[in-house]
Amino acid sequence: MPKNTHLQSRREAISRLIGLGALGAATGGLGVWLHHRSRRPEQAAAGSLHKSFTVPPDPSLPEMVVVRAEDPRALVRKALDPLGGMRRFISPGETVVVKPNIGWDRTAEQAANTNPQVVAEVVKLCREAGATKVVVTDVSINEARRVYQRSGIAEAARSEGAEVILPDERGFREVNLEGDVLTTWPVFEPFLTADKVINVPVAKQHSLTGVTLGMKNWYGILGGQRHRLHQRIHESLADLAAFMRPTLTIIDAYRVLIRNGPSGGSLGDVELRKTLIAGTDPVALDTYAAQAFWDLDSGRLHYLSIAEGKRLGTRDLQKVRTKVIEDGQG
Repeated sequence: MPKNTHLQSRREAISRLIGLGALGAATGGLGVWLHHRSRRPEQAAAGSLHKSFTVPPDPSLPEMVVVRAEDPRALVRKALDPLGGMRRFISPGETVVVKPNIGWDRTAEQAANTNPQVVAEVVKLCREAGATKVVVTDVSINEARRVYQRSGIAEAARSEGAEVILPDERGFREVNLEGDVLTTWPVFEPFLTADKVINVPVAKQHSLTGVTLGMKNWYGILGGQRHRLHQRIHESLADLAAFMRPTLTIIDAYRVLIRNGPSGGSLGDVELRKTLIAGTDPVALDTYAAQAFWDLDSGRLHYLSIAEGKRLGTRDLQKVRTKVIEDGQG
């Protein structure tokens, strides 16, 4: 089947599926809808759709690359080259969703959101690989328009040709996540209709889970009363990771929020590490970052063991093909 025909058929099938669970029009602002939504979604109204955006493995290439360099954009390029370049992951004509952390009303220097230059370079490389459309989006915690502007991400992403989509109550669709804890939940539609998804979290300490890295970043695809997920947060993280299987994970650790995450605020809690971790095994990437920046063994992060049990990756870094590149080397 020609590639364009395949993509069109796939999108039509997804559109029919999520149409089964379309939400009725709601009133009020997004903040009210997210925090005061009073009822659980109806199971019968939801479509079921597991998303895997992965590409075939290549045993000749590393599964994880760790880069240290002075420039955030250079970090992205240096990390992706050993992985096969962006053209390994993105094909011409595809719609790509880039998922940074754009949750908090903070500046780039406060490290509560993904570095805007990292996001911009990811967008640029996707466009160079032939993506027809690159969408940058996240479901923010603080007021979205303010967050997108103050973080610097909206401007940086648009400068490289991305379409920046702010969350809107009309853009969520009920989906059965088929998780052990997460069942029917509102998911922001761009994550359901993409051809590829690139996860670009920032490395932060988290008061509840210990760290927030790649897997925790998937909270930003959901609407509804997300605070309810904290009751069984480790199981929820693993369920989300099983639902959203990204094409690529890129952990921004240029600035690391070492303490008082996930929102931070004090520059004294931020360490300049000038590091980026990229790869295709999300469990390994979270494991590496937790050890590298907080000296946390994966056994203390319960969500990683659950995710490994779901065969989403490995915590055993000895089994992961890894390349480390220092600035000026590689």
